[in-house]
Amino acid sequence: MERDDRVEALSEAECLRLLSTVPVGRVVYTEHALPAVLPVSFQVADGRLLLAVRRGSTTARGLDGTVVAFQADLLDPVTRTGWSVLVHGRANIVRDPEQVRRALRSGLRPWVGDPEPMFVALVPELVSGRRLLPAGHGVLWS
Repeated sequence: MERDDRVEALSEAECLRLLSTVPVGRVVYTEHALPAVLPVSFQVADGRLLLAVRRGSTTARGLDGTVVAFQADLLDPVTRTGWSVLVHGRANIVRDPEQVRRALRSGLRPWVGDPEPMFVALVPELVSGRRLLPAGHGVLWS
């Protein structure tokens, strides 16, 4: 039996490269003992993800010092192709003034505007990703 397997596993390096091509992803964390998911602006910097959140928000409080998941993707609904990356790691509010200034200079801002954003660093511990290839481009198995 032959099948067209269009799913390709991605290396960690390729996952981080792909993440750097999109401005928004979703962070998964715990809020009031329940899972919460929120779209956030982010960038890849120095091997970690830098998330922009609103200062004083429940999201900022919920992320600081916790293990979170982060997911971003780029999907084409017409061709049913694209990629998805999942990152797990510890998140901490960026408190170093120089790192905050660097993030501000980069233009990174929360998805919901805030003149004084807060930045959260996510250090990747587990990184995985998949690419969905166009039909006919997958690996044939017998």
